[in-house]
Amino acid sequence: MKTSKITEMLGIKYPIFQGGMAWIADAELAAAVSNAGGLGIIAAGNADADYVRSQIKKAKELTDKPFGLNIMLLSPFADEVAQAAADEKVAVVTTGAGNPAKYMKLWLDAGIKVIPVVPSIAFAKLAARNGAAAVIAEGGESGGHIGELTTMALVPQVCDAVDLPVIAAGGIADGRGIAAAFALGADAVQLGTRFLSAKECNIHENYKKKVLKAGDTATVVTGRRLGHPVRSIRNQFAREYGKIEYTDISDQELDDFAAGRLRMAVVDGDEKNGCFLAGQIAAMVTEEQTCEEIIEDLMNDADRVLNKLAEMSK
Repeated sequence: MKTSKITEMLGIKYPIFQGGMAWIADAELAAAVSNAGGLGIIAAGNADADYVRSQIKKAKELTDKPFGLNIMLLSPFADEVAQAAADEKVAVVTTGAGNPAKYMKLWLDAGIKVIPVVPSIAFAKLAARNGAAAVIAEGGESGGHIGELTTMALVPQVCDAVDLPVIAAGGIADGRGIAAAFALGADAVQLGTRFLSAKECNIHENYKKKVLKAGDTATVVTGRRLGHPVRSIRNQFAREYGKIEYTDISDQELDDFAAGRLRMAVVDGDEKNGCFLAGQIAAMVTEEQTCEEIIEDLMNDADRVLNKLAEMSK
Protein backbone atom coordinates (compact mmCIF):
# COMPACT_ATOMS: atom_id res chain seq x y z
CA MET A 1 0.00 0.00 0.00
CA LYS A 2 1.90 2.98 -1.28
CA THR A 3 -0.35 5.13 -3.46
CA SER A 4 -3.58 7.00 -2.84
CA LYS A 5 -5.36 10.14 -4.03
CA ILE A 6 -3.09 12.15 -1.74
CA THR A 7 0.19 10.71 -3.01
CA GLU A 8 -0.90 11.36 -6.60
CA MET A 9 -2.12 14.88 -5.81
CA LEU A 10 1.02 15.97 -3.97
CA GLY A 11 3.67 13.91 -5.74
CA ILE A 12 4.84 12.13 -2.58
CA LYS A 13 5.83 8.47 -2.26
CA TYR A 14 3.87 7.50 0.85
CA PRO A 15 0.51 8.68 2.26
CA ILE A 16 2.10 10.00 5.45
CA PHE A 17 2.07 13.58 6.74
CA GLN A 18 4.21 14.81 9.63
CA GLY A 19 2.17 17.02 11.93
CA GLY A 20 2.84 20.75 12.05
CA MET A 21 3.89 20.93 15.70
CA ALA A 22 4.63 24.45 16.93
CA TRP A 23 8.20 25.03 18.19
CA ILE A 24 8.98 21.46 17.05
CA ALA A 25 8.41 21.01 13.31
CA ASP A 26 11.29 22.95 11.81
CA ALA A 27 12.94 22.83 8.38
CA GLU A 28 15.26 19.99 9.35
CA LEU A 29 12.47 17.69 10.49
CA ALA A 30 10.20 18.58 7.57
CA ALA A 31 12.94 18.01 5.00
CA ALA A 32 13.88 14.67 6.54
CA VAL A 33 10.27 13.46 6.37
CA SER A 34 9.90 14.63 2.78
CA ASN A 35 13.20 13.01 1.78
CA ALA A 36 11.90 9.76 3.31
CA GLY A 37 8.82 9.84 1.08
CA GLY A 38 6.22 11.53 3.28
CA LEU A 39 5.07 15.13 3.47
CA GLY A 40 7.16 17.10 5.94
CA ILE A 41 5.49 20.18 7.38
CA ILE A 42 7.12 23.26 8.92
CA ALA A 43 5.15 24.78 11.79
CA ALA A 44 4.79 28.56 11.80
CA GLY A 45 3.26 28.59 15.28
CA ASN A 46 3.41 32.13 16.66
CA ALA A 47 6.53 33.03 14.65
CA ASP A 48 6.76 36.04 12.36
CA ALA A 49 7.18 36.00 8.59
CA ASP A 50 10.96 36.45 8.68
CA TYR A 51 11.39 33.24 10.69
CA VAL A 52 8.97 31.36 8.45
CA ARG A 53 10.71 32.52 5.28
CA SER A 54 14.08 31.42 6.68
CA GLN A 55 12.70 27.97 7.50
CA ILE A 56 11.15 27.58 4.06
CA LYS A 57 14.41 28.56 2.36
CA LYS A 58 16.35 26.15 4.57
CA ALA A 59 13.96 23.30 3.78
CA LYS A 60 14.39 23.99 0.05
CA GLU A 61 18.13 23.61 0.54
CA LEU A 62 17.68 20.29 2.34
CA THR A 63 15.15 18.64 0.03
CA ASP A 64 13.88 18.83 -3.54
CA LYS A 65 10.69 17.03 -2.50
CA PRO A 66 7.34 18.70 -1.71
CA PHE A 67 6.85 19.96 1.84
CA GLY A 68 4.20 21.99 3.62
CA LEU A 69 3.73 24.87 6.03
CA ASN A 70 1.30 24.77 8.94
CA ILE A 71 -0.21 28.15 9.84
CA MET A 72 -1.91 28.66 13.19
CA LEU A 73 -4.61 31.15 12.32
CA LEU A 74 -4.81 32.56 15.86
CA SER A 75 -1.23 33.77 15.58
CA PRO A 76 -0.79 37.57 15.66
CA PHE A 77 1.44 37.13 12.61
CA ALA A 78 -1.06 35.07 10.58
CA ASP A 79 -1.53 37.74 7.88
CA GLU A 80 2.17 38.17 7.15
CA VAL A 81 2.87 34.44 7.36
CA ALA A 82 0.02 33.76 4.93
CA GLN A 83 1.64 36.18 2.49
CA ALA A 84 5.04 34.58 3.00
CA ALA A 85 3.58 31.18 2.12
CA ALA A 86 2.21 32.60 -1.12
CA ASP A 87 5.44 34.42 -1.97
CA GLU A 88 7.56 31.32 -1.37
CA LYS A 89 5.03 29.09 -3.16
CA VAL A 90 5.17 26.22 -0.70
CA ALA A 91 3.55 23.07 -2.06
CA VAL A 92 1.01 22.72 0.74
CA VAL A 93 -0.46 24.87 3.48
CA THR A 94 -2.19 23.18 6.39
CA THR A 95 -4.10 25.33 8.85
CA GLY A 96 -5.31 25.06 12.41
CA ALA A 97 -7.07 27.07 15.10
CA GLY A 98 -9.43 28.95 12.84
CA ASN A 99 -11.07 29.41 9.44
CA PRO A 100 -8.63 30.04 6.56
CA ALA A 101 -11.31 31.51 4.23
CA LYS A 102 -9.75 35.00 4.11
CA TYR A 103 -6.48 33.60 2.74
CA MET A 104 -7.80 30.99 0.31
CA LYS A 105 -7.71 33.11 -2.86
CA LEU A 106 -4.17 34.27 -2.06
CA TRP A 107 -2.95 30.71 -1.65
CA LEU A 108 -4.90 29.18 -4.51
CA ASP A 109 -3.68 31.89 -6.89
CA ALA A 110 -0.13 30.94 -5.86
CA GLY A 111 -0.80 27.31 -6.82
CA ILE A 112 -0.76 26.08 -3.22
CA LYS A 113 -2.77 23.05 -2.10
CA VAL A 114 -4.65 24.10 1.04
CA ILE A 115 -5.46 21.34 3.53
CA PRO A 116 -7.13 22.56 6.75
CA VAL A 117 -7.24 20.58 9.98
CA VAL A 118 -10.91 20.03 10.82
CA PRO A 119 -12.47 18.86 14.11
CA SER A 120 -16.02 18.45 12.80
CA ILE A 121 -18.22 17.81 9.77
CA ALA A 122 -19.34 21.45 9.67
CA PHE A 123 -15.76 22.66 9.44
CA ALA A 124 -14.95 20.06 6.78
CA LYS A 125 -17.89 21.19 4.63
CA LEU A 126 -16.83 24.83 5.03
CA ALA A 127 -13.30 23.96 3.92
CA ALA A 128 -14.63 22.14 0.87
CA ARG A 129 -16.79 25.12 -0.14
CA ASN A 130 -13.78 27.42 0.21
CA GLY A 131 -11.64 25.40 -2.22
CA ALA A 132 -9.59 23.12 0.02
CA ALA A 133 -7.72 20.35 -1.78
CA ALA A 134 -8.24 17.93 1.10
CA VAL A 135 -8.91 18.00 4.85
CA ILE A 136 -7.16 16.60 7.88
CA ALA A 137 -9.73 15.05 10.22
CA GLU A 138 -8.02 15.16 13.61
CA GLY A 139 -9.45 13.34 16.60
CA GLY A 140 -9.07 14.23 20.26
CA GLU A 141 -6.46 11.53 20.83
CA SER A 142 -3.83 13.79 19.28
CA GLY A 143 -1.38 15.99 21.13
CA GLY A 144 -1.63 19.77 21.28
CA HIS A 145 -4.89 21.58 20.48
CA ILE A 146 -7.72 19.05 20.16
CA GLY A 147 -11.42 18.76 19.35
CA GLU A 148 -14.05 16.69 21.12
CA LEU A 149 -14.64 13.86 18.63
CA THR A 150 -12.40 10.80 18.52
CA THR A 151 -10.60 9.78 15.36
CA MET A 152 -12.69 6.61 15.07
CA ALA A 153 -15.90 8.67 15.11
CA LEU A 154 -14.72 11.73 13.17
CA VAL A 155 -12.92 10.26 10.16
CA PRO A 156 -15.73 8.17 8.62
CA GLN A 157 -18.24 10.96 9.13
CA VAL A 158 -15.98 13.49 7.41
CA CYS A 159 -15.30 11.01 4.59
CA ASP A 160 -19.06 10.68 4.06
CA ALA A 161 -19.66 14.44 4.28
CA VAL A 162 -17.17 15.83 1.76
CA ASP A 163 -16.02 14.82 -1.69
CA LEU A 164 -12.37 15.47 -0.86
CA PRO A 165 -9.44 13.27 0.14
CA VAL A 166 -9.30 12.93 3.92
CA ILE A 167 -6.16 12.62 6.01
CA ALA A 168 -6.77 10.90 9.35
CA ALA A 169 -4.94 12.20 12.41
CA GLY A 170 -4.94 11.50 16.13
CA GLY A 171 -4.00 8.25 17.85
CA ILE A 172 -1.97 6.78 14.97
CA ALA A 173 1.48 5.41 15.70
CA ASP A 174 1.97 2.24 13.68
CA GLY A 175 0.78 0.20 10.71
CA ARG A 176 -2.33 -0.95 12.55
CA GLY A 177 -3.43 2.65 12.93
CA ILE A 178 -2.71 3.36 9.28
CA ALA A 179 -4.68 0.31 8.16
CA ALA A 180 -7.56 1.33 10.43
CA ALA A 181 -7.54 4.85 8.99
CA PHE A 182 -7.80 3.48 5.47
CA ALA A 183 -10.61 1.19 6.53
CA LEU A 184 -12.45 4.25 7.83
CA GLY A 185 -12.16 5.88 4.41
CA ALA A 186 -9.05 8.04 4.77
CA ASP A 187 -6.57 8.50 1.93
CA ALA A 188 -3.57 9.30 4.15
CA VAL A 189 -2.56 9.74 7.77
CA GLN A 190 -0.88 12.47 9.78
CA LEU A 191 1.38 11.64 12.71
CA GLY A 192 2.88 14.02 15.23
CA THR A 193 3.86 12.19 18.40
CA ARG A 194 5.65 9.38 16.54
CA PHE A 195 7.98 11.94 14.97
CA LEU A 196 8.93 13.40 18.36
CA SER A 197 11.34 10.48 18.65
CA ALA A 198 12.95 11.15 15.26
CA LYS A 199 16.68 11.76 15.33
CA GLU A 200 16.10 14.79 13.12
CA CYS A 201 13.61 16.24 15.60
CA ASN A 202 15.43 19.05 17.43
CA ILE A 203 13.50 19.05 20.69
CA HIS A 204 15.33 18.94 24.03
CA GLU A 205 16.51 15.50 25.09
CA ASN A 206 14.29 15.71 28.18
CA TYR A 207 11.25 16.02 25.89
CA LYS A 208 12.20 12.89 23.95
CA LYS A 209 12.80 10.99 27.18
CA LYS A 210 9.36 11.95 28.47
CA VAL A 211 7.73 10.60 25.32
CA LEU A 212 9.80 7.41 25.30
CA LYS A 213 8.97 6.75 28.97
CA ALA A 214 5.28 7.64 28.72
CA GLY A 215 2.61 5.15 29.77
CA ASP A 216 -0.84 4.68 28.29
CA THR A 217 -2.44 7.16 30.72
CA ALA A 218 0.41 9.68 30.66
CA THR A 219 -1.47 12.51 28.94
CA VAL A 220 -4.03 14.95 30.27
CA VAL A 221 -6.27 17.61 28.69
CA THR A 222 -6.30 21.16 30.03
CA GLY A 223 -7.63 24.45 28.68
CA ARG A 224 -11.27 23.52 28.07
CA ARG A 225 -12.43 26.55 30.05
CA LEU A 226 -10.78 28.90 27.54
CA GLY A 227 -12.24 27.03 24.57
CA HIS A 228 -9.00 25.58 23.25
CA PRO A 229 -8.24 22.32 25.05
CA VAL A 230 -4.70 20.99 24.85
CA ARG A 231 -3.36 17.47 25.40
CA SER A 232 0.05 17.15 27.03
CA ILE A 233 2.06 14.78 29.20
CA ARG A 234 1.07 15.07 32.85
CA ASN A 235 3.67 16.95 34.92
CA GLN A 236 3.82 19.64 37.59
CA PHE A 237 2.67 22.40 35.21
CA ALA A 238 -0.28 20.37 33.92
CA ARG A 239 -1.36 19.48 37.46
CA GLU A 240 -1.12 23.10 38.62
CA TYR A 241 -3.07 24.29 35.58
CA GLY A 242 -5.75 21.70 36.24
CA LYS A 243 -6.11 22.87 39.85
CA ILE A 244 -6.60 26.54 39.01
CA GLU A 245 -8.53 26.21 35.74
CA TYR A 246 -11.95 26.22 37.36
CA THR A 247 -11.25 28.54 40.27
CA ASP A 248 -12.15 32.23 40.25
CA ILE A 249 -8.93 33.10 38.40
CA SER A 250 -9.60 35.37 35.40
CA ASP A 251 -9.27 34.13 31.84
CA GLN A 252 -6.36 36.51 31.27
CA GLU A 253 -4.53 35.28 34.36
CA LEU A 254 -5.09 31.69 33.26
CA ASP A 255 -3.81 32.48 29.78
CA ASP A 256 -0.77 34.24 31.24
CA PHE A 257 -0.08 31.24 33.48
CA ALA A 258 0.32 29.02 30.39
CA ALA A 259 2.26 31.49 28.24
CA GLY A 260 5.68 30.30 27.11
CA ARG A 261 5.30 26.81 28.55
CA LEU A 262 5.78 24.97 25.25
CA ARG A 263 9.08 26.75 24.67
CA MET A 264 10.16 25.73 28.18
CA ALA A 265 9.59 22.11 27.15
CA VAL A 266 10.99 22.17 23.61
CA VAL A 267 14.00 24.45 24.09
CA ASP A 268 14.80 24.35 27.80
CA GLY A 269 13.68 20.82 28.62
CA ASP A 270 12.12 22.11 31.86
CA GLU A 271 10.46 18.92 33.13
CA LYS A 272 8.46 20.65 35.86
CA ASN A 273 7.33 23.90 34.25
CA GLY A 274 7.19 23.07 30.54
CA CYS A 275 4.18 21.89 28.54
CA PHE A 276 5.11 18.63 26.82
CA LEU A 277 2.56 18.16 24.05
CA ALA A 278 1.96 14.53 23.07
CA GLY A 279 -0.88 12.30 21.95
CA GLN A 280 -2.45 9.32 23.67
CA ILE A 281 -0.25 6.95 21.67
CA ALA A 282 2.93 8.25 23.33
CA ALA A 283 3.36 4.89 25.08
CA MET A 284 3.67 3.26 21.65
CA VAL A 285 6.74 5.37 20.82
CA THR A 286 9.57 3.30 22.27
CA GLU A 287 12.75 4.09 20.36
CA GLU A 288 14.60 6.90 18.65
CA GLN A 289 14.86 6.43 14.87
CA THR A 290 15.56 8.44 11.77
CA CYS A 291 12.57 9.73 9.82
CA GLU A 292 13.41 7.26 7.07
CA GLU A 293 13.38 4.37 9.54
CA ILE A 294 10.09 5.55 11.05
CA ILE A 295 8.35 5.79 7.69
CA GLU A 296 9.73 2.49 6.43
CA ASP A 297 8.56 0.78 9.62
CA LEU A 298 5.13 2.37 9.30
CA MET A 299 4.66 1.32 5.69
CA ASN A 300 6.00 -2.20 6.17
CA ASP A 301 3.76 -2.67 9.19
CA ALA A 302 0.74 -1.29 7.34
CA ASP A 303 1.37 -3.67 4.44
CA ARG A 304 1.61 -6.59 6.86
CA VAL A 305 -1.69 -5.69 8.51
CA LEU A 306 -3.50 -5.09 5.23
CA ASN A 307 -2.23 -8.36 3.79
CA LYS A 308 -3.42 -10.19 6.90
CA LEU A 309 -6.85 -8.62 6.57
CA ALA A 310 -6.98 -9.57 2.90
CA GLU A 311 -6.21 -13.19 3.80
CA MET A 312 -8.91 -13.17 6.47
CA SER A 313 -11.51 -11.95 3.96
CA LYS A 314 -10.93 -14.82 1.52
